[in-house]
Formats: sequence, structure tokens, C-alpha cells
Amino acid sequence: MPTPSAGSAPHSQAIAFVESPVQLLNVLEWARTSVVLDGAADPRTGGAPAGRAGALTVVVLSPTDPMSRGQLRRMADLARDEGFTVRWEEARSGAGAPLRTVRQLTPLLRRADRIVIGDPFSRYVQLLLTLVGGKRLTVVDDGTATMEFIGQVARGERLVRWHRRGSGRGPRELVLAPVTAAARRRLTPSADRPVEVFTSMPVDEVPEGIEVTPNTFEWTKATFGPPSITETADMVGTSLVETGVVDVDQYIAAVISLARTHNAARYFAHRRESVEKLHRLHGDTGLEIVRPDLPLELIARRGPIGSTVLSFPSTVVHTLPLALAGTGVRIAVCDIAPEWLKSSASPRAQGFLSGVTTTAKDVHRLSRLPSPA
Repeated sequence: MPTPSAGSAPHSQAIAFVESPVQLLNVLEWARTSVVLDGAADPRTGGAPAGRAGALTVVVLSPTDPMSRGQLRRMADLARDEGFTVRWEEARSGAGAPLRTVRQLTPLLRRADRIVIGDPFSRYVQLLLTLVGGKRLTVVDDGTATMEFIGQVARGERLVRWHRRGSGRGPRELVLAPVTAAARRRLTPSADRPVEVFTSMPVDEVPEGIEVTPNTFEWTKATFGPPSITETADMVGTSLVETGVVDVDQYIAAVISLARTHNAARYFAHRRESVEKLHRLHGDTGLEIVRPDLPLELIARRGPIGSTVLSFPSTVVHTLPLALAGTGVRIAVCDIAPEWLKSSASPRAQGFLSGVTTTAKDVHRLSRLPSPA
């Protein structure tokens, strides 16, 4: 990859920490929007102005699961094609990896003017944030968790993922409590240091000091598609079973019912769905199981894609209508029934998932699903 010369880079430098393919996609979307707001695009490519690409370094804090790693490598190639610098860090490759990674990244952190993060709930990112102060911060979407992050900042609460059950005061949490508290202070805006949130999620109440920049997937629409559209429906998988929220038998029964009712042909697996569950789904439904090599927004935009895309409450009910705007594809969402939840699910789960559905725009809300029972 050609590296911009030192003399061509602007004074403002940004470093982005990503741990998932969707986070990296949204960093690319943020970079394009920042170009539109801050300067004219390169007339040759329509992308970042000549010499500006070197202003952003993307650091991939690589996860361990193979599907996430594969998608991240594809996204890293796309980021390099746009002219950005990408550092791949094996941040979880052993007991000494976190300390080694933090030590190697500290000089880069201190030089950066802006830090872009995809997951404010990540313990890894929280640890990195404790090393710097006074930096401009941008939070890009890592899915619906962004909605919860803004609410928790507004209420001055601890940063806790919505699907976690209990007080979050186990031995590990107690050890990491000082790190989390310091990160929360970094992520809380002040009068002289606002925090930007770049999001496609709905934000009703914006706390003072939070600057919301809408993500409308302009880079995705300019780079991919428009897609060809099939006559059948496609289904979008979810990891609600794997995160302990939804009972596996109830979930599979719901997928069977939806597939039969809406003539679904393919099932796009979430990168965290277990192989065992996917094998069972294929056997019970006959659906073609697709393991996407890129985030679904890019897969759908590249096509082919079904004339209807069926989903349970998840990020895609907010992002796909934006990525597929003007194509005529219908996004339909099926609510999670209370009886599908596991007894161990967080008490907040039902309300949060319902909110994901009710706040989605330009989607068709399925009125009724035959009971899996």
C-alpha cells in the first residue's frame, strides 16, 4: 500500500480502535463524512482529498473468532484501498498480549489529536483511554449498544452492556472498576471538550456536550451497488441465543415460522452464531446458510438481495434502510416475544429490544407471528 509522505499529512491526526467489522465500516463512513464537512473530496476518486488519508490510522484490536477475523481482514483491505493506514494487532494472542499491545500503542495515542472508538464498553478500549486525557473523542456505531451508551452518559451511570444481568460487581469487575471509572470520565463531555457520536441509531435526548453526527452510509452507497433483487426473502440472523437472551428452541421455531410465511431462501448468519445452531437451522428449515465475508450492509448493497429482508430486533433494522435506500427492498422486523426470553436474561432485555424495533424508521413491523409453541 502506498504510504502518504510525511510532508503531505495534515497537522490533525486521528487514531481509530476497532474490534469488529461493523466498527471498521463505520470508521470508513465517519472518515468520508469528516471529509465532506472539513474539505472537498479528491476529484479523481471522490474519496479523501489527496494527502488527507494519512491523517487516520486504524488499529485493529483483533478478536479471536475466525469469522470476525476474516471479515475484519476484508474490511482492512477496503480501508487500505481508501488510502488509510491500518495496523493489525494480535491483541488477544496470549497472556502478555494486552500489556504488549498497550505499550506499543502508547506513543501513537499520545501523538493523536482525535481518538475514534467503536465500542465504549470494551475493557480493552477503556484501558487505552486511561492513558490519555484532553483528546477529542468520537464514538462510532457498534450497533444498538450506541443507544445505551448515550443514555448511560446522560444519566451518569456505569458503562454496562444492556444484556448483562446482575450488578456487574463480580471479582473481575471489581478489579477493573478503576479503569472503567477513568474511561467513563474520558467519555463524559465537558464544556471545553465535546464528545462526537457518529451514529445511524435514533437519539431522542442528547446530553449536553454530545455532538451527534448522522451516519447515512454515503461511503457504502458510493462504493457498492445498486444490487440486483430476487423474488424471495432473505433472513438476518442474530446472536441473541449466544448472548444468553433468547431460548434456542424458541428462536429456531420462530425462524421456521418466518421462513415458511415469507418464502425465505437464505439465512445470513451473524458472525457470533454457533456452528451447532446453524446446522440445526439448515436441517429444520432448508434455508441456505450464508456466512458473509463482509458486514451485511455491504453484502446487501452489493447484492443480490431478497425483495424482503426479515430481521429480529438488531442493528440492521436501522442500518439496512439507509444502505438500501431507493432500491425498493422492504425491511421487515419481527419482535421478540416475552416467552422467548431465557429465565437468566437481563430484566432490561425486553424493554431494550422493544425499543430497537419501535424506533426503527422505514421498516415494516410484522403484526403477528404464529406462536412457536
